[in-house]
Amino acid sequence: MRNRISFVVVMLLLVGLLAAPAYAQNKKIGLIFAEGGLGDQSFNDAAYRGLMQAKQELPVDVIYVEPADIAEMEEHQRAYADLGLDLVIVIGFIHQSALTEVSADYPNIHFAIVDDVVDNPNVTSLLFEEHEGSFLVGVVAGMMTKSNTVGFVGGMEVPLIRKFQVGFEEGVKWANPDAQILVNYAGAFDDPGRGRELAISQYERGADIIYHAAGGTGAGVIDAAASNDFYAIGVDSDQDYMAPGKVLTSMIKRVDLAVYEVIKACVEGTLEGGTWTFSVADGGVGTSEFTYTKDIIPQEVFDAVEEAKQKIISGEIVVTNPLQ
Repeated sequence: MRNRISFVVVMLLLVGLLAAPAYAQNKKIGLIFAEGGLGDQSFNDAAYRGLMQAKQELPVDVIYVEPADIAEMEEHQRAYADLGLDLVIVIGFIHQSALTEVSADYPNIHFAIVDDVVDNPNVTSLLFEEHEGSFLVGVVAGMMTKSNTVGFVGGMEVPLIRKFQVGFEEGVKWANPDAQILVNYAGAFDDPGRGRELAISQYERGADIIYHAAGGTGAGVIDAAASNDFYAIGVDSDQDYMAPGKVLTSMIKRVDLAVYEVIKACVEGTLEGGTWTFSVADGGVGTSEFTYTKDIIPQEVFDAVEEAKQKIISGEIVVTNPLQ
């Protein structure tokens, strides 16, 4: 209880500053990160970029918090709701259970959740077609592998991460029906040591390209690629810079765009409950710009990725969504 009171007092001081006359017209936005917090160079950092873009471009004042563990999620949600913020954004499916209850208890506060659905009228659910973007990087892996073996390292083995895995597998097989795909899950999104261990294990079993969907754990996959003879594929944010020339591409998931757009709708007074979905067609998911690998990837690979992209948009290719 003492921790809860201290947290609320700190937030009240912050909001007291935000409520000064000079900022009277600004919307007040709170964001609660997923486990792992800032510095994951992936999912949470993408959300932060969207929040900072909104702070720079829109009449908003923002606060955010990095929960130390899952048990704190509900506490932070209730604390932010108690502050009477205009919008509370929670990052990650890990918030879903708590938010279902909290949003019902605070019907006059609007919430948004990334990567899951809460079916309350004051909640906007922000979803992505991760399987579509993963298909595209699967095409890259399927065409670039020399060993005919590629790998996938997931964080937690949950339905959401299965979307990344299934899309990747289908993209690999579309480009290279003979390729083998190794799959391992780390059991965490914040354990780069485990990510490195799994990547090296897959490399020793023949994988020469490894795609991760593992948050901070994936930093270990990229680190392993940097010091061994295989390539990595990043996720969520553009991770190509983390090991230039050794990260073939990244599956970009525009969490930053989703965060920015939901804040913009709040500012414009158009925000309603319901579900928003970001896909390949609207640029919500896709590949990075291949900044460091343009010279090592043949043009035929880029052509195949573009072909697959257009066929996904037209409906000629329907990537399996394991959640449906």
